Order: sequence, then C-alpha cells, then structure tokens
Amino acid sequence: MITIIAAIGQNNELGKNNDLIWHLPADLKRFKKVTSGHHIIMGRNTFESIGKPLPNRTTVIITRNDNYFKEGCLIANSIEQALELAKGDDEIYIIGGAQIYQQAIASDLVDKLDITIVHESFEADVFFPEIDKTIWKETSREDFKADEKNKFDYSFVSYEKSL
Repeated sequence: MITIIAAIGQNNELGKNNDLIWHLPADLKRFKKVTSGHHIIMGRNTFESIGKPLPNRTTVIITRNDNYFKEGCLIANSIEQALELAKGDDEIYIIGGAQIYQQAIASDLVDKLDITIVHESFEADVFFPEIDKTIWKETSREDFKADEKNKFDYSFVSYEKSL
C-alpha cells in the first residue's frame, strides 16, 4: 500500500517558505502514529525543513543530486527508485513536498490519500494537487473542532482510488 499523507488548508495550501503554516498537535500525533515503523518518502526540501531522520521510520529522500548524503537516510533519484528501496514495507508513506505529491499522483503509483484538512485559509507558496473526485473516493472522515491545543477546526479524511 502506497499512501500520500499530507495536511492541507481548505484551499489546498501546504506550506510557505519551506515550512508548515500551522501548528496542529493532533495532526502531528496522528502522523507519528500512522507512519511509525514504515518507510517515509520525501523530497530533499521537505527533509531539509525537518532537519533529521524521524525516529522509528526509514527515511527515503528523493533528490536529483547524485552526491547528496544524509546519515541514517536512503537516497533515491526518482519516486520509482524510492519505492524500490521501500518495497519490503507493506505500508509506504509519501510525505511531501508539493513536487513529490504531484509526481506521485501523476505516476498513478499511489493507492490511498490520507489527508488532514485544516478548515482555514492560509497564505502559502506551495499547494497540494487538486484531488480529482472522479478518481479518488472518500472512504472515511473524522471531524474535529478547535480546542486549547489545536487552534483550527480540522478533519482526517481518507481517499482510495475508485476503479
């Protein structure tokens, strides 16, 4: 199973200046729970914004730079190569950024979208690709109201490819 996991604003906003726009502890906690023990695939910019391999996950970084190296990470030059490095894992997560999401969706390699929708508009410079509802069917949704820890209303939404 290859899953794209992302948190987006209500207008598909992903981030600004190579960083997240919001702080949503519930989403971070869920991300950790869902991805722990699995391969996470990301572009170099996303890795650089995180700054280090995430604990209890195998980090695969996609970059065009053949000389790129990060201790404790696997390096790939394409999504296909990254997936090959992760092929022994039954749950592979693509965690960003925008270019990697776009390539993964366009390549038709993804089985599932695991999206946190933050119900707010944000100023952004990178966006998640539009989710084509003729291809992706919503299979589950959990809605939450803002609280003392999470400043915005949000939803955890899963989509699977409709055949």
